[in-house]
Amino acid sequence: MTESERRRRQLAFSAVGSVLVLLLIVVTCSVYLWKKASTSEGQMSKQAAADTVEEVTICRLAADPAKYNQKLVNVTAFLSLGFEESFLFDPSCPSSRFNIWYDFGGKKSTGTMYCCNVVPSRTRPEDVVVEDIPIPLVVDQNFDTLDRLLHRSGGGIVHSSVIGRFFSGQKMEAADGIDRWVGYGHLGASSLFMVQQVLHVDQHDRTDVDYDSSQAYPEWNGDCFYQSLSQLESAIEVQRQADADGGSWMFEDPKRVAVEALAKQLKLNPVSLANIKLKRQAQGRMFFEWRLNNQNRPFAVVVTRPYPLVFFAKTSKVAWVPSGVYRLSCND
Repeated sequence: MTESERRRRQLAFSAVGSVLVLLLIVVTCSVYLWKKASTSEGQMSKQAAADTVEEVTICRLAADPAKYNQKLVNVTAFLSLGFEESFLFDPSCPSSRFNIWYDFGGKKSTGTMYCCNVVPSRTRPEDVVVEDIPIPLVVDQNFDTLDRLLHRSGGGIVHSSVIGRFFSGQKMEAADGIDRWVGYGHLGASSLFMVQQVLHVDQHDRTDVDYDSSQAYPEWNGDCFYQSLSQLESAIEVQRQADADGGSWMFEDPKRVAVEALAKQLKLNPVSLANIKLKRQAQGRMFFEWRLNNQNRPFAVVVTRPYPLVFFAKTSKVAWVPSGVYRLSCND
């Protein structure tokens, strides 16, 4: 074999060896990528299964918090926002009213003031994480609408469908025998719902109902304060009574609603309260005052047309509801 033939054979073997090495690398990489893809796909499938959105009612959520702990759920409910208030609730389920605190995911926040005069910022530097779970947020027109209506002057109540992750908190057995779930919100007294997407928002497009989330109190100056005297029927029950009589005065006569509520509380004939006076009013709210024999310490009655009743009324008519009966008390 000549020297030239030996070199050609060495080059041929070298080329074949390079091809084999290259082929081995390709096969190895392919197997690695396939395994990685399979693993990722499996993880994504598990994550997708874990993040399946379950549609629930607020009543079910409040009744069995442990069942939905850390789960993504879709709820249609009322969201209220105000001073030390950021609650998700359903008026037909009284136990839910102050038991589920909500906030926004992502870098947004409700900015609700609660506990110790600390006002959280409306934004966060990074996406929020709760119980080691990242909470994203879809910021779109629906979210902007919800955010705007909640942050109306004084705070608002909004009816909306939202997707969020629910955190039950810790179970606490109270002295009254009623189990409570705590750990979040004002004074850590609630469960938590972190809003991730707003699916629908009902607009504030009526001029006859009260969209304000704050409790309607009478106003007095000085060293006096208002003392609540009333244990009133639920607003839904009042609406049902009014609906039972299609032409009920409860739809059209807020002064009579105030008189009847005060007369019942004081066990007086409504006729004796004829001089009750309207002191001030706002959309869907009226504040009445009455003095017994011209005494300096008046009684007050607040009546409202609560926005949530729009969703419980048989027709478009919403009843006037007594929301509080008060007596002025002074430190003397």
